[in-house]
Amino acid sequence: MINTEKQAKFVEYYVLTGNATKSYKMAGYAPKTADINGPILRKKLSAEIEEETRKRMQGMAPMAVGFLEDLAKNAQSEQVRLKAVMDILDRSGYKPTDKVEQTVSYDDKSTEELRAELNDLLGDQPLQ
Repeated sequence: MINTEKQAKFVEYYVLTGNATKSYKMAGYAPKTADINGPILRKKLSAEIEEETRKRMQGMAPMAVGFLEDLAKNAQSEQVRLKAVMDILDRSGYKPTDKVEQTVSYDDKSTEELRAELNDLLGDQPLQ
């Protein structure tokens, strides 16, 4: 929980720099204790740092989409345009399904066991 203006600034600077010691100093704390207290404060405010990071990422999402759209339309390289289009489609839920190949051996089962398994799979319409 952020209790002071310095802590709020620390969170802001940490999200920008990713450096606890540097953020500690930038927030106005004593530089002499930054090496020790910066990482301690980072741990203490980790939930707030995570929340602020998430907010910033969400705020940048429209810009990133716009950038991808611009690449898809205007990139000089056909390969770059194709990659941008594929990224847009993937993130829009149109990602192609992954192919899964499964091999099952029935050599070790008797005809009766295979029939019983098939009837279980068919449910209401068993084999005669």
